[in-house]
Amino acid sequence: MATPSDKLAQSLAELKKIQDSGIIAIRTGELSRTHRERLLKNGFIQEVMKGWYIPSHPDEPLGESTAWYASFWGFCANYLATRFGDNWCLSPEQSISLHIGDKTIPAQLLVRSPKGGNKPTGLLHSTSILDLRLDIPAHEDITTIDGIRIMNIYSALIACSPHQFSAKPIEMRSALSMISDASSLLRKLLEGNHSTVAGRLAGAFRNIGRNKIADNIIETMKAAGYTINESDPFEDKPAITIDSREVSPYVNRLHMMWENFREPIAANFPTSPGTTSDIDAYLKQIDEIYVTDAYHSLSIEGYRVSEELVENVRSGNWNPDNTEEDKEHKNALAARGYWQAFQMVKNSIQKILNGKNAGKIADDEHGAWYRELFGASVVAGIIEASNLAGYRT
Repeated sequence: MATPSDKLAQSLAELKKIQDSGIIAIRTGELSRTHRERLLKNGFIQEVMKGWYIPSHPDEPLGESTAWYASFWGFCANYLATRFGDNWCLSPEQSISLHIGDKTIPAQLLVRSPKGGNKPTGLLHSTSILDLRLDIPAHEDITTIDGIRIMNIYSALIACSPHQFSAKPIEMRSALSMISDASSLLRKLLEGNHSTVAGRLAGAFRNIGRNKIADNIIETMKAAGYTINESDPFEDKPAITIDSREVSPYVNRLHMMWENFREPIAANFPTSPGTTSDIDAYLKQIDEIYVTDAYHSLSIEGYRVSEELVENVRSGNWNPDNTEEDKEHKNALAARGYWQAFQMVKNSIQKILNGKNAGKIADDEHGAWYRELFGASVVAGIIEASNLAGYRT
């Protein structure tokens, strides 16, 4: 007769098959009712909406959003593909966000599809999907990032709202900086007879110092018989000079964010309290925040079912009612490495408080922090020793 542990192990094995296939949005039909209810009861999945689930951390506190935010984009990719097949894409504004590497979770994800229902679908933690019944660009004008179908950068810049330039100047300038040549953009402008948009984009490119592209747009549209009125959609000039040789949206966005936020943040900085005189008390405060710090740092990595966990549950070595034993089997190596790294950083801080140069200490000891973080996993054979050779390899 199968024990409760055997039954849970069977359900976990089914969940692992789904995860290994790359599915994050789990439909009711992909798990039997018995497996689904068992996994829900033990906290290995949680319901997003009726008939749809995501994997979750079994000891995640009630109301915690970490699992949802870690799963959001993958869930939406699976869910929308199930509903609409290939007949959908994100709005131009949210397409631009993904092009520039901004994967901030939106309160409402705007989706276009000829099959859209024009109504929002509520998700977890006050997020939702609004699928609008709108035509989508041609197949060649859509690209996919991590399963999310978005307009390519040219179609998105042409289709986005004029208000977006003043509402999100950093994002829009970052997107414009990705364009090094006007030819592909001009082709779309001419094919769609977008004379007004052409004037707006020419003004936007001139705003970021890409005068050659702006002039090319104006002259080519005029040569094709269009009347063009150039207009700058931004409300101000960029705080930095955007290098025409740099087309990485990540680099340009970071530069603009830094310049934009530096002064107001600096103005609100409190006066430096100076170096503490009570080093022991300060180190004690560091120890006191360890549990909270470790929880957030480890949980952000997400949680996946492993073969070992399945076997631990099958053999009765997993006890959801025993926190220490649960952690030992699920997170022991990660937690041990984090603890060792935490102690190493604390030791570095102590040296700084005793008068050592902070920059030199960080430069000298950063590699040791890294080795401590992953050393336990190397000893256990989970990762290769060669992975300790460089930071974030």
